Amino acid sequence: MTLDSATGPATVLDAWRSRVADTPDRPALAYFDAVLTVREVDEASDALAAALFDRGVSQGDRVGIYLQNIPQYALTFLALWKIGAVALILNPMYRNRELRTLIDDAEPVALVCDEHDLDSVGATLRGSSIRLLVSTSGLDLQTRDDPRVFASTSRVTPRPDDDLMGLIDRYRGRSFPEFDPRPDDLALLAYTSGTTGPPKGAQISHANAFATALDFGERAGLDDGDVVFAVAPLFHITGAMLDAAVALIRDCMLVFAHRFDAAVTLDAVVEHRVTYTIGSITVFNAISATEGATRAHFESVKALYSGGAPIPPATVAAFESQFGCYIHNAYGMTETTAGVIAVPPGVRAPVDAASGSLSVGLPLPRVTLRTLDPSGRPTPPGLAGELEISGPQVVSGYWRNPDASESTMPEGRLRTGDVAIIDEHGWVYLVDRLKDQINVSGYKVWPREVEDALYEHSAVFEAAVVGRPDDYQGESVVAYVSLRRDATTTPD
Repeated sequence: MTLDSATGPATVLDAWRSRVADTPDRPALAYFDAVLTVREVDEASDALAAALFDRGVSQGDRVGIYLQNIPQYALTFLALWKIGAVALILNPMYRNRELRTLIDDAEPVALVCDEHDLDSVGATLRGSSIRLLVSTSGLDLQTRDDPRVFASTSRVTPRPDDDLMGLIDRYRGRSFPEFDPRPDDLALLAYTSGTTGPPKGAQISHANAFATALDFGERAGLDDGDVVFAVAPLFHITGAMLDAAVALIRDCMLVFAHRFDAAVTLDAVVEHRVTYTIGSITVFNAISATEGATRAHFESVKALYSGGAPIPPATVAAFESQFGCYIHNAYGMTETTAGVIAVPPGVRAPVDAASGSLSVGLPLPRVTLRTLDPSGRPTPPGLAGELEISGPQVVSGYWRNPDASESTMPEGRLRTGDVAIIDEHGWVYLVDRLKDQINVSGYKVWPREVEDALYEHSAVFEAAVVGRPDDYQGESVVAYVSLRRDATTTPD
């Protein structure tokens, strides 16, 4: 399939429709022992679109997706976009007040959830904007019932009116007014983590989503025939864009395995001959600590990427020594529709001599970066400043929050709040978050630098450094450390 930002498809749905026309019988989704072709996925998402439209979901409506990584997630994405609706991605671990806060802000008209959550969600959302609940099960679309994933899961008798797979069967072949989204139309609503205040909904357009899927996929070296494993949760922007969207727009098979389990992940990589994935460094740490994990598990892999948190150079080196695979760094935010900076495949990221930081990569082709001093003036190469990002992946703003949009994205340029160094060759090094700096007797300490030093110790598995109020110094540095298996410590 030919993908070009100037002459080709303009949205993920455009690219998907081209794929349906060109390669309908190629595999599109895999889930344990099940594989769905492009044609099967398209017909199922058509049926779901018809069902949702018939039940009152229309153009511009938000629909929450409250699921783990299962094929129904991708089916729902496509179905919503086919009727012009907006996918609201929600963490299924949110409960009660956390969930209700986001629902009240986004005001979705429908929610797709696991059947085991149906009663609790219904109670939490009583009196909200939700008028339609659709349920599904991780046990659907596969027959293996892997006990490592489903040991505590049993099938609930589905309610005929709200079972997703039942709706697909019932509405299969029915027509509906298919929608052609414009690039500027809203495709996704993804809420920030809320670390600096209440969560804010990033308004991700179809153009934003396609720009990320196209440019990051090209940076990662993805091509037709590749196999993408969705290890990052699709309720997070990384999984939604850098696992799902990059695969949907290409002739790639997207592999699901429900909620992350390291041993299950390794088996899926081997079974489906996975060539690419991106996940948090916690995922790769868990894999490295898994008994029986060997280089043989990674024989098919061409590129591993990690984002979401800085990676210490020592961690990358240890993983490569164990498995023969280099972890490529990447950087992005919800407001940049995931990754906009990444290390090219086959290239080793340099380490900044002064800070000891491993580079998060080079900007994607259409991305422009600057670092700014506290007064907002650009800093020269090699000097730390707040990272500012502009490009087609940067969202237009926050949902119903013009003040936060203007302060964070003045004139479309995102002020990230991250301190970074850009060297003379364009390599980007993250120093830390502006708000995380620790002031010890007037001396500025970046937690990241202390964490990287701790990771040099062979016994350290994970480390987190924070500041603690100190009457004498103002703040003192405190480190929390977890040890590698079989490592021990003494009070000294």
